[in-house]
Amino acid sequence: GGAFGKKQAAEEERYFREKEREQLSALRKHHEEEIHHHQKEIERLQKEIERHKHKIKQLKDD
Repeated sequence: GGAFGKKQAAEEERYFREKEREQLSALRKHHEEEIHHHQKEIERLQKEIERHKHKIKQLKDD
């Protein structure tokens, strides 16, 4: 390949690097959203645990 072929190859390489960067960015965002979701779920479950502990304490105090 001449100069044109090399230029073409460089442009393709740049295109694929950009696509890969976009995919990694999307993957990172997905994992961050999953973490956020699970943290919210943990908070919800911790509140449930506290609610049940409170009920047990009420039973003992009666």
